[in-house]
Amino acid sequence: MTGTAPRKGGRWIERWDPEDETFWQETGERTARRNLLYSVFSEHIGFSIWSLWSVMVLFMGPQYGIDPAGKFFLIATATVVGAMVRVPYTFAVARFGGRNWTVVSALLLLAPTVGALLVMEPGTSYGTFLAVAALTGVGGGNFASSMTNINAFFPLRKKGWALGLNAGGGNIGVPVVQLVALLVIGTAGAGHPRLLLGAYLPLIVAAATLAALRMDNLAPVRNDTGAVREALREPHTWVMAFLYIGSFGSFIGYSFAFGLVLQTQFGRTPLQAASLTFIGPLLGSLIRPVGGALADRFGGARITLGAFVAMAAATGVVVFASVRESLPVFLVGFVALFVLSGLGNGSTYKMIPAIFQAKALARGMSGEAAAAYGRRLSGASMGLIGAVGALGGLGINLVFREAFLSSGSGTGAFVTFLGFYAACCAVTWAVYLRRPVAAAATEAGTAAEPQLTTV
Repeated sequence: MTGTAPRKGGRWIERWDPEDETFWQETGERTARRNLLYSVFSEHIGFSIWSLWSVMVLFMGPQYGIDPAGKFFLIATATVVGAMVRVPYTFAVARFGGRNWTVVSALLLLAPTVGALLVMEPGTSYGTFLAVAALTGVGGGNFASSMTNINAFFPLRKKGWALGLNAGGGNIGVPVVQLVALLVIGTAGAGHPRLLLGAYLPLIVAAATLAALRMDNLAPVRNDTGAVREALREPHTWVMAFLYIGSFGSFIGYSFAFGLVLQTQFGRTPLQAASLTFIGPLLGSLIRPVGGALADRFGGARITLGAFVAMAAATGVVVFASVRESLPVFLVGFVALFVLSGLGNGSTYKMIPAIFQAKALARGMSGEAAAAYGRRLSGASMGLIGAVGALGGLGINLVFREAFLSSGSGTGAFVTFLGFYAACCAVTWAVYLRRPVAAAATEAGTAAEPQLTTV
């Protein structure tokens, strides 16, 4: 994989061919792992800032004058902005370079953090809180640019592991900020949210500095509007976006809403809620690389289908616990949802490059041509899939909001989620197991090799 024009300065790498085993063993793997390490750290801080309002609402007692529906809408605002900025963040990697954009995107996290530091007190208008919550959406964009960047560094056979580790390390930013909130509430009380915000300012600066000093740009990665147009026209982009709503949308939506559900439905205090909210996101983040590794070994579609079947079953447990008002059973079911969504996150993202690699082989490509096609289309589609998937988090929070407004309980919301997981099961089986990508390409009239990459 070679660039069309050399770029000077700024840690640009002109030649990058991870599918070449000699290149990978001599220099590629070491460089890719180094970039992965600092990408994880920057994305981790981005997720913490994106999920900031999932813990800020725990600090907002009666003196703030905001009801549960208003708090759910604050969280939803951060979610939808984070989803929307994922598309431009994806293409920024090719425009500015992965290392350069990591530095910029890390520094942008200062805006929502300083903003919250200034306004987080009783008497601030709800509109001001909404504006600052919207700013935290830039943290959600970090995921898309980070995943697009790391996707280009690794060969296909290691993408499941690498993308799972990158995303999982970033996702852990959600439980970490919740643990820091627990520490602040438990020691200083719910009246001191600025202590949490102040702790993140030096971490943001550290993420930007380390990216500037230790990461690299890949010159062969160029803006390719043709790839973007092709990804938009490709049905698999939108099928995978739908499935990612079910996996990642569940993870981020539940992460943002968990503490507020515990307070609203089960009457937990801020300290009691904060002491429980981090468990699910932590386990879901830790298992995401496992989902990617299992997908590398057994095929992403099989692992994804299994995850959705189990998520439907866990949701049934949550519905039962919600009706019976059993907090212990509710926690078991809800934490299981986090773990299973994390597993599905890893497997669905592994499916993306595998799908486009299979399509390349089905079109008669081979070797570096097939690998380049797969990297080109999967990189272009990842931002779109990530953006649509993150909107699932918005949907979850809006469904919760309506459920609590209408009935004072989240039971109706969970019944809705159960139906959606059933649809995800059906789509995964119908598109990727009953009728694989390679078979579809063959029926369309293109040549296919006897044995193709499984997705």
